[in-house]
Amino acid sequence: MKRIVVLIGALFIVIIGFGQPNPTAVKFASLITEADLKADLTILASDAMEGRETGKRGQKMAAAFIAAYFEDLGLKAPVAGSYYQPVPLYSTGAPIVSLNELAREEFIYSGSGQTDGKSTIQLVFAGTGSDAEIEKLDVTGKAVMIMLDANASVMNNPVITKLRDKGTKAVLAVIEKQEDFTRMSGMFRRFSGGRLSLKKQEASASYSGLFLVTSATGAKFFNTSFDKLKKASADKKISKIKPGTITYSISRVVSEVKSENILGFLEGTDKKDEVVVITSHYDHIGISSSGEGDRINNGADDDGSGTVGVLAIAKAFVQAAKEGNGPRRSILFMTVTGEEKGLLGSEYYSENPIFPLEKTVVDLNIDMIGRRDPQHKDSAPYVYVIGSDRLSSELHVLSESTNKTYSNLIYDYTYNAESHPDRIYYRSDHWNFAKKNIPIIFYFDGVHEDYHKPSDEVDKIEFDLLAQRTKNVFHVAWEIANRENRLVVDKGEKK
Repeated sequence: MKRIVVLIGALFIVIIGFGQPNPTAVKFASLITEADLKADLTILASDAMEGRETGKRGQKMAAAFIAAYFEDLGLKAPVAGSYYQPVPLYSTGAPIVSLNELAREEFIYSGSGQTDGKSTIQLVFAGTGSDAEIEKLDVTGKAVMIMLDANASVMNNPVITKLRDKGTKAVLAVIEKQEDFTRMSGMFRRFSGGRLSLKKQEASASYSGLFLVTSATGAKFFNTSFDKLKKASADKKISKIKPGTITYSISRVVSEVKSENILGFLEGTDKKDEVVVITSHYDHIGISSSGEGDRINNGADDDGSGTVGVLAIAKAFVQAAKEGNGPRRSILFMTVTGEEKGLLGSEYYSENPIFPLEKTVVDLNIDMIGRRDPQHKDSAPYVYVIGSDRLSSELHVLSESTNKTYSNLIYDYTYNAESHPDRIYYRSDHWNFAKKNIPIIFYFDGVHEDYHKPSDEVDKIEFDLLAQRTKNVFHVAWEIANRENRLVVDKGEKK
């Protein structure tokens, strides 16, 4: 009997979840059309936008397009009368480095050090960098050479961390095999260009950084052979290796980069102090520095699709307001910059909000909703839904019931699993709201073969699917903006 009662109760809950569609919401959702999405994306992801890299000309052009769109809709300009929220960034260029008389391809440098001209310091040999070997050495203010396993982590290597903590000025890591050095060299050089950050990165005065060299090069610093270095380490006689010296220089240039979030605001009616935020990132990765043929990374799906989705949702809500069906809560439509550089635009907004975060009800973040991934090649219309249950149980229930009422998409929660190795929950702009304990939903289509490639083009977008997903987000936003009570935050964020 008890089991029957439970089943009846569960069935009742399911039935309640299938509410009757609100004809007003359906009417304005119908304004979201494949034709409009295609027209807007054809502009936003065109070659003329040059891949929309943060701080570059193409990003500025895209920002102007979005701001003009918001103005044409009649959205309020909420940043002191502007649609632009300036996001000041700092670019740290690739350092210019010398090491003894070596050619640049003979060593790899990783670090944030800077020297005033050339610096000459003593170099000591620490074998494999074991605790026993390091304890025998005075490494303060000196350079230390270790033999590094090619498969060991370089960025978070405990030996390098320990040497740094003990006051080592620089670390030289020897990679024994030339093929391993060549492989690592390619990897490091690929990521050694300028990087953007919200704060000016000060050069380290106490630690110069890490140099990687081949075994033959490393042995020359001690006027010996690598076999003798290995034997000294194996025999626990590293003290027999007479110290050498290295002379190096590191110089870097830090410059300011100006970028912008673009914000459009629709004021609510009786609950206008509470704000629903709908986000996408309109930046992408720009023009590839190498390769043949097309090198423009248009980013039609990433995240042109999400951005035109935000524009279409804004258009639908504005028309509803014009016809006397304005949302009870205010809505902030925000396309952010710098997502591809580390979620920088949304982080800046979360630290410098235009509207108080305590009045921010939810962030619905749209990042890639125009394609299918290989896992859903033959699937019925779907979307990955991430984060809906992390902070608010009510939000998850509302999301599910709204989908069943209006869209009936397949909601795939694969990436929502806290144990998922890709950690997608932390990799788009919603995260900067979630870490402030603001409920979020992240809508995503998965990783496909054109991700971060010039082949992410408009002609590969499935506009019928893009329209269905955009309408789905519209309906969820409509429900949240017009419900009587604000969403309850009943869970804490786990980082």
